[in-house]
Amino acid sequence: MKRKNGVIVMALIGALTAAAAWAQTYPAKAVRIIVPFPPGGTTDILAREVAMAAGARWGQTVVVENKGGASGTIGSEQVKGSAPDGYTLMITATHHVINPGLRKSLPYDTKRDFTSIALVATVPNVLVVNPAFPAQSVADLVRMAKAKPGSISFASTGIGGANHLSGELFKIMAGVDMVHVPYKGAAPAMNDLIAGHVPVMFDGLTGVLPQLGAGRLRALGVTTLRRVPALPNVPTIDEAGVKGFEVMSWFGLYGPANIPAATLQKISTDVLAVLGTPEMKERFAKHGAEPGGFSQPDFTRFVEAEIDKWVRVIEQAKIAKE
Repeated sequence: MKRKNGVIVMALIGALTAAAAWAQTYPAKAVRIIVPFPPGGTTDILAREVAMAAGARWGQTVVVENKGGASGTIGSEQVKGSAPDGYTLMITATHHVINPGLRKSLPYDTKRDFTSIALVATVPNVLVVNPAFPAQSVADLVRMAKAKPGSISFASTGIGGANHLSGELFKIMAGVDMVHVPYKGAAPAMNDLIAGHVPVMFDGLTGVLPQLGAGRLRALGVTTLRRVPALPNVPTIDEAGVKGFEVMSWFGLYGPANIPAATLQKISTDVLAVLGTPEMKERFAKHGAEPGGFSQPDFTRFVEAEIDKWVRVIEQAKIAKE
């Protein structure tokens, strides 16, 4: 019996030693990062920054592959079905945690089928209005909306996107009724906002900064709990009176489920190290983004909380599932 127990212990030690050795040599070949959206968007841009920095740290090629379609689900499904060895990863946006509440069925379980590795970046959303719109503050907007329910419309890039749900959460927390006007993408929504066909929109800092600088839009508030360095004079929506309001677009690094613990720790540690460099902070700032900083367990809890949050918002807003 003692001999049998000794064999078991030695086998366990051997397995742990092998896992540690695997992590020390990772990566021994090229790593793929799947972006489940077309090239050129913020997710793609940030993923390529991470790939370049991680590749330099690892001494290996890190390739970004775009697998767009179905609000990110096509690329995500490919990652779900990949080997859990750390060589196929994914960087995706807030859609990943919104889809469980928005879509009737998904080809995966968002919590169970992925390993949450690291928060890559956050990008504040901004509540912007056409310059001719009379509201000069968040309080003005709330007052106008309450005085004439349903008289104010807000644009979005489509049903279920982060800017749409920012508006729905604002309606719930401010106790107002505004009409959602979905567009097929950011460009037509922004064009109609600038033209005055729709007065209000929530959009990412990256997209609105040029328009604010040119005077084509006016900012009423930012959706994070602290002010944004790029817009120091614009209050948060929380401090402007809608207490507790917080929304941000964010981007995370994931892998398939069951990545070995040692490999997972190596990837997480290395990615957080490159995200923390002054060079990366400067590069992200050009895109209106701030590098993330959660530990791997904290990011896992954050992802799960975000899924639950948006399920509740979608249910309260009575948004029909696709």
